[in-house]
This record gives sequence, structure tokens and C-alpha cells, in this order.
Amino acid sequence: MFYQLYELNHAMMAPWRAAADAMRLAYANPLNPISHTYMGRAAAAGLEVFERTTRRYGKPEFGLAETLIDGSPVAVQERIVWREPFCNLIHFERALPKGRAADPKVLIVAPMSGHYATLLRGTVEALLPQSDVYITDWIDARTVPLTEGTFDLDDYIDYVIQLLHFLGPDTHVIAVCQPAVPVLAAVALMEANDDPLSPSSMTLMGGPIDTRINPTAVNQLAKDKPIEWFRDNVVMPVPFPQLGFMRPVYPGFLQLSGFMSMNLDRHLTATKDFFEHLVKNDGDAAEKHRDFYDEYMAVMDLTAEFYLQTVDVVFMKHALPKGEMMHRGQKVDTAAIRKVALLTVEGENDDISGVGQTEAAQTICPNIPDNMRMHYMQPDVGHYGVFNGSRFRREIAPRITAFQREHARSARPVRRVIKGGKSA
Repeated sequence: MFYQLYELNHAMMAPWRAAADAMRLAYANPLNPISHTYMGRAAAAGLEVFERTTRRYGKPEFGLAETLIDGSPVAVQERIVWREPFCNLIHFERALPKGRAADPKVLIVAPMSGHYATLLRGTVEALLPQSDVYITDWIDARTVPLTEGTFDLDDYIDYVIQLLHFLGPDTHVIAVCQPAVPVLAAVALMEANDDPLSPSSMTLMGGPIDTRINPTAVNQLAKDKPIEWFRDNVVMPVPFPQLGFMRPVYPGFLQLSGFMSMNLDRHLTATKDFFEHLVKNDGDAAEKHRDFYDEYMAVMDLTAEFYLQTVDVVFMKHALPKGEMMHRGQKVDTAAIRKVALLTVEGENDDISGVGQTEAAQTICPNIPDNMRMHYMQPDVGHYGVFNGSRFRREIAPRITAFQREHARSARPVRRVIKGGKSA
């Protein structure tokens, strides 16, 4: 009943939240003389902190309306080009100047770990000037009716393969954090099956390829608890009246609570600083706080089967680096990868995926030629800095783009079976 109590709490707080917001507007109104006093600013600040602390944050928008190409602004249109019950594929379509050569086609596989794909807004923004970008937009499991069936790690791998088929030859794939394992598995399966649409390059960023290396607090939890503990304590049915009513999920608010507890002092300090910025009328600093927490606090539920299989296969059994991972009866053999260039990226201070966990992909893919592989460790950044922020834009993104351009494959003719059994 924990999920139901959580929903009930939100419902009970709704009138108080609305009242607090109305009072905040009254205290902050410049026509109100009190708004120009310390007491008025402090009251408005406290009311905003209360409202933001008790609200449910909705799915943010990417909001990338334009990018710079060759120094000139170019319009960007966000379009959904592929749909499945648990995922949409978004294409950031750029209005390129006529005659301009095509840029590398890049599939970003966003993490399905509690936050929305918009967490990678900075990743997309940094790549847009030189790349034709697509990104997976995973659907909140609480909004998917039970009639749509289940979704587990095997389905995730299937989705990645389907997307690479949809995008066609000479696609570059980037996996950020959690999807490093399923993306590497998908590419291994495609190579083992001699799939002509395997990607030209694969970039794995801050991912848990082998969590036995430098285990973090996140990894230690999975090591210390049996899978039954996770099934009994963190899997809950979606409450009424959500579209996914009765679907077993790992709720996003539990994932968020876990992340916040790891750095609780930092979040408390940020909230205190936000209050003080509001009182001092420091609008820029306050807006930065709002922007960050509007994204950070927006969470989604994961299907129980995906969550439990990921914990079991990736964090408990370490099946991929041990060479024991299976996908629908077929062994995932990373040694089969020969034609896909591999770039691994890590952050020196990553407290989610420890240093060496992502680089392990270089070891378990021994048959990729040396001139088609590279590892880069970014100094002075944590997990978030691996795919966002100034160092990502300045140091990491240019390396990714250069690597993709260096290892682009010319589109090869693909034999396709058509009606009548002939090929074309």
C-alpha cells in the first residue's frame, strides 16, 4: 500500500500547495508594499520552497528550438519518428542549408533509470551542430496499460536492435549510463548474426559494464541484498486511476529518494541557498536552481520485470563481463564484435559507475582492431559531468564527434527480401 499512501499524501497536500502558491504571488507582487521588505521576500521565498518541495514534477521539455551550424542559427524541429508502447524515438530535425553535406547519424540511447530522456538535453545540444541526432524517449511505466504486456531487459535489447534497423546503415550509437550493457549486448548479437546494419561506432559513457571494478554505494546495495529483497520491498502496483493501474513497477520516487540520500547534505544546502537567493532577489542563481531541480525531481516508473532483471543480470551476476549473459536463448558474445569502433568515456569522480567499470568493455571486446578503439577519462567530473556541463561540451563532445567521423562506414548495399522471395 506504500505507493497508494504516497499518492494519497500528494492529493492531501494539493490544497495546501495551491494556497501556498497563491500566497507567494501575493507576497511577491510589486504592488504589495510588503514585497519590498525583508519580511515579505522571506515569506514569498519560504512559500515557494514549500510549494516546490511538495509538488509532483511533470516531464520536462527538451526546448531545443535552434542550433548553430557553421556559425549561423538553424531551426530545430522535434519529431517522433518511431513508436512502441514503452519508447518513442525523437529526431531533432535541423533545417540544414541546401547543399551542405550530411552529418553523422547518431542514436543516443537514454538511460531508463528513473529520469526522463530530457536529462540528456545538454548532450543533445552539444552534438546537434555536427550530428543528425535521434534519442530514445522512454515511456513512464505508470502510463502504460497492462494490455500492452511486459517489458524487460531482453525487450530493451530488442528495441535497440529495431532502432538501429530503422535508422539504417552508418549509424553511430551512444549509450549513457544504464544502457551501456544492453547496447553492448545488442551490438554483440548483431555482429554475431552478421547483421549488415550494425552501427559504425559505439560510445559507452559512465556505464556499469563490470560493477566488480571499483564498486560504488549503488553497486554495493545490489551485492548485499538478495533479488527477493528487491522484489518484496521496492516493487509495487501502480495505483488507481493511472493508465497503468495494477502494473508492477519500481516507482520513480523510490529511485529519486535513493539518489538524494546519497548526497542529502548537498541537496539541503542547495535548498537553503535557494531560499537565500530569493530573499536577496538574486534571480539568476534562483533560476539555475529551478532549472536543475525541475529536471532532477521529474521521475518515471520502471517496469518491475526490467528493473529486477537488470539488478540480477548486471549488478548481481555480472553476466556480461563473465561471458554468461543470454538473450532469448542466444549467448551474448562480445568477442564477436569486430567491425564496430568502440569509444568508452568515464568521469574521474563518478560515484554511480566507478572508474574502470565502463573501460571494462575494451577488455571484453578483444577482437576490435586497436585502431578502432579509444578510452577517455575526464578529470574532475562526477557522473553527471560525463554527459553534461561545460567540461562535457569542451572536452568530451568534440572527442565523440571526431571519433564518429573517423570511423564512419560508407553505406553498403543491403540485401532485402521482397515479395516473391527475391532479394533487392
